[in-house]
Amino acid sequence: MLRPTPITLGASSLGARGDADEIAALADALLASELGDVDTSNNYAGGRSEAELGLALARRGGLRPGGRLYSKADADAEGRFDGDRVRRSIEESLGRLGLDHLPIYHLHDPYTITLQEGMAADGPVAALLQLRDEGVIDAIGIAAGQTQLVHDYVLTGAFDAVLTHNRFTLVDRQALPLIRDARERGMTVFNAAPFGGGILANGTAETYGYRSPSAEFRAHIEALRALAREHGVDLAAAALHFSLRSSLVDSTVVGISSRARLDQLAELVEVEVPEEFFDAVEAMGEPPASPND
Repeated sequence: MLRPTPITLGASSLGARGDADEIAALADALLASELGDVDTSNNYAGGRSEAELGLALARRGGLRPGGRLYSKADADAEGRFDGDRVRRSIEESLGRLGLDHLPIYHLHDPYTITLQEGMAADGPVAALLQLRDEGVIDAIGIAAGQTQLVHDYVLTGAFDAVLTHNRFTLVDRQALPLIRDARERGMTVFNAAPFGGGILANGTAETYGYRSPSAEFRAHIEALRALAREHGVDLAAAALHFSLRSSLVDSTVVGISSRARLDQLAELVEVEVPEEFFDAVEAMGEPPASPND
């Protein structure tokens, strides 16, 4: 079983905004941070996330001692996602990063193919397994936002790791069955987006999981905010520690869009959230249905 750092720094927005100096500084900060490993993907910011991390690795002379960098295979611009595409995807990833090996390479958002196509002899999973056998990658994962689809891939038993996002949070337990099944199979569990896309991060976000929540779901979040105030708890810290404290989660993936966000994350990690608060959250009962996948 893989042993990732308790926190993984997500680089999905690296290269998507900001000037060249800001982007380079953020890439350097991500790789220098001892908060955890770094996660990217072939298509994040159109490939620029990997490219900027590669430039930062070159500037730094490689990863920090003990540091790791993860990435993901993506479909091409036409939606093709077969074994040949996976081979090209990792060639692109390794080329941008300036590396010859990755500890984890996920099958990422396989929405343009069916499960049967994904598991076919000439499909992407077979290619990932071959890359693992060749030693190009150490482990393969499935990473996507559609909970049932991720669960279906988990149940194949082909994967070493799973990454689910926005579906195991302080206000959402939708991914709990798939996480438990992954655990039973000895898989490593990455739980991404503990702030639900920002609505639990003390900011102004109005969506949950990139979608508009129902009135019932909003009411539940407001009740949770009131509970946090009652207990003197910072809601963002509680959302982060909900995932960090879970025995079902190996690593919590937090997206980092700026150096300020990285500093804020370091502060949230140090906050102590009392068990009484989490007991009170559980006493609220099952959260209402979150916005659909």
